[in-house]
Amino acid sequence: MELNLKGKSVIVTGGGSNIGRAISLAFAREGAHVSIAEIDAGQGGKVVEEARKAGAASAAVVATDVTKWESVQAMVREVEGRAGAVDVLVNNVGWTLDRLFVEKERAEWEKEVQINLWGMINCTRAVLDGMIARKGGVIVSLGSDAGRMGEFREAVYGACKAGVIALTKSVAREVGRHGIRLNVVCPGMTMPASEEDFGSLSMWAAESNKAWGTADMQARIAKAYPLRRIGKPEDVAGAVVFLASGAASFITGQTLSVSGGYTMM
Repeated sequence: MELNLKGKSVIVTGGGSNIGRAISLAFAREGAHVSIAEIDAGQGGKVVEEARKAGAASAAVVATDVTKWESVQAMVREVEGRAGAVDVLVNNVGWTLDRLFVEKERAEWEKEVQINLWGMINCTRAVLDGMIARKGGVIVSLGSDAGRMGEFREAVYGACKAGVIALTKSVAREVGRHGIRLNVVCPGMTMPASEEDFGSLSMWAAESNKAWGTADMQARIAKAYPLRRIGKPEDVAGAVVFLASGAASFITGQTLSVSGGYTMM
């Protein structure tokens, strides 16, 4: 299957850790120009080196805070000046700490909204003018099955991801006439293989999330999935690359769960 991604300019937000890292490396193997928009520039730099070895046409990290409009605008300008017009944006960055809704502090709600929803809004808006002018482009955003069905201990996070899905559908209707496609990939539980695969600012570095990585906990979680295993970052990366590619040229406004059958919608 010809994916037609060689030489394309691709931005992956949060591309230095876990799923974002796998997505960055998958585009690198296709010969794309990979730009990692990352608040953790050190971790992003590690993945840049991996991407170059994997065959990227070029790879660079751009220090970016997706919650800040000015930071996102500067990131897009830097990418366009170095790697050319943006062909693909992957809104990957996300953050949550699982707690019951009534137990979470407001600061955590606000951080979830800023990163998971405003981050996606900012980055999407920043690339659209150029894509409209060029009559083409692809945006793939990471949602969550929590945003499709609701999830215990992920109320505000799920609300944000539902917003990502709805915004994607709405914008896909608005800009389809310009040849621009937008789709969503919803991972289930997707664990990093090791602590080398995420940075200190990743949600996986939080003490409260480390319990998810124990063998006992993973075995318990896997029982909830028809395929009886937890997702790997590479599982999600394959779906993202496909939706960004020419092989998916007639797919827009869609939501694909990559979650081992956890939800079937």
